[in-house]
Amino acid sequence: MRILSACLLLISALLSFTTVAKEVWVIPVQGAIGPASSDYISRELSLARQQQVSLVILKMDTPGGLDTAMRDIIRDITTSPIPVATWVGPSGARAASAGTYILLASHLAVMANATNLGAATPISIAVQGLPQQEEPEQADKEPAANDKKVVANTTHEKKAINDASAYIKGLAKLHGRNEQWAEKAVTEAASLDAQEALKINVIDFIADDLEQLVKLADQRQIKLNNVMTKLQLEDVQFIERIPDWRYTFLATLTNPNVAYILMLIGIYGLLLEFYNPGIGLPGVLGGICLLLGMYALQMLPVNYAGLALILLGITLLVAEAFSPSFGILGLGGIGAFVIGSVFLMDSKLPAFQIATPIIAGFAFVSVVSTFVVITLLLKVRRQKVTTGTQCMIGKIATATDDFTAGQGWVEVDGEIWQARCAEPIALDQQVTVKNVDGLWLQVSPVCENDKSK
Repeated sequence: MRILSACLLLISALLSFTTVAKEVWVIPVQGAIGPASSDYISRELSLARQQQVSLVILKMDTPGGLDTAMRDIIRDITTSPIPVATWVGPSGARAASAGTYILLASHLAVMANATNLGAATPISIAVQGLPQQEEPEQADKEPAANDKKVVANTTHEKKAINDASAYIKGLAKLHGRNEQWAEKAVTEAASLDAQEALKINVIDFIADDLEQLVKLADQRQIKLNNVMTKLQLEDVQFIERIPDWRYTFLATLTNPNVAYILMLIGIYGLLLEFYNPGIGLPGVLGGICLLLGMYALQMLPVNYAGLALILLGITLLVAEAFSPSFGILGLGGIGAFVIGSVFLMDSKLPAFQIATPIIAGFAFVSVVSTFVVITLLLKVRRQKVTTGTQCMIGKIATATDDFTAGQGWVEVDGEIWQARCAEPIALDQQVTVKNVDGLWLQVSPVCENDKSK
C-alpha cells in the first residue's frame, strides 16, 4: 500500500512538473497603453508567477500610451521572477513611444521582420520640437532614425526629456542593450526597423513567429533579478491568454469619450431631478453615471484647469435650475463646460482625447434646451396669474354671517376668510374680492357688472 501511494505521488509530481515546464503564456498588448493594460498585465504576471510558467511573451503592437501605465508595467516586468519576452509582431506591428520602453525593459527583446520601434520622446514635447510632423504617431511610422534634435523650449520640457533619457538608458543598460540609441529615441525621436535594431544591439534577435522565438530563446542566458539564468524551453505549450471581463470593463470605462458621456448623463440626470424632484430615477441613474465618469477620469491624465471649468459649468447649470436667470447662468455654465471639455485631457495621444463631435453635440443640445426653457418662461410670464393669493382678486364670495363694525366672514372656493367692507353686508350676500391683505380680504357688494362677468 505504501509503495502504491508513493508511486501515485511520484506520478502526480512528474505530471505537475511537466505541465509547468511546458507552459508559455502569450499576452496580447494591442492599442494604446493605459490603465486597463497596466492592470491586466500586472494581474497576468502575478498569476504566471503563482503557476510557475516557463516564459511570458508580450505580443505587442502599440502606438504608445500613458507614462504612468507604462512605468507600472515596467516595474512588474523588472521585478518578475518569471522571464518576460516582448515580441513586436507579427509583421506590420510597432512598439512606438511607451512600447519602446517596455521592449527594452523585457528580459528578451524580439521583433518580427517589417516591424519598427522608437520615437520615445514625451509626446507633448515631440510635437513642439518636430513641427513638420502633423501627428505624434507619424514619427513612429518612419523606419529610419530621425536625425533632427528635439528642442526643449522650457525648463519643464528639459526636465521631462532628461528624465525620459535617463530612464530609457537605465532600461537598456539593465540587459546590455544599446544605450546610445535608446537616448536618441528620446532626444531625437529616432526610430528603427527590425534589421537595423538587431544590427546595433537594440534587440536580442528577430523571430517571425512564436515558435521561432522560443526556439531561438532556448538555452539563452538572461539576467533575471540580477541573476544569470539559462532558459529551458524544450517542447513548450503555448497558452493564448484572453483578456477577461475586468480588462474589457476598464478599457471601456477609461475611454475618454465614454467617461465624458457618463459624466454628461450624470449631470443631465441630476439636473432633471432638481427640476422635477420626487421622480427618483434620473437622480439615481445620474448619480451612478457621474461617479463612474469621475472614477474613470481620475485614472486618466486630467488637466485640472479644464476640470475646474467643468465643475464651474456644473455649478452654474445647477444655479440656473434653482434660480432661473433667463439663461445668463445657464449659457455661462455651458460655455465654461465646453471650454473645460476641450482642455480636460492632459495628453496629445489621439487615443486619450475627447472627440470634438461629442463636445459640439453637448454644446448644441444644451444651447437648444436653454433656449426652449427661456421661451417657455417668457410665455408663462405673460399669462395671467393662476396660483397664489393674487388670483383671488375679482372672485365672487358669499358672506357666512352679518358683518359687524365692517368685519365678517366670507366663503371663497370652499375656504373661509376674514373680510372687511366699508358697506353693511348681510348673511348670504355675495361680495367681490378687491384686495388681499395678509389673512384679510377687502370686499365690496356685488354690482350688476360683476354678476354679468
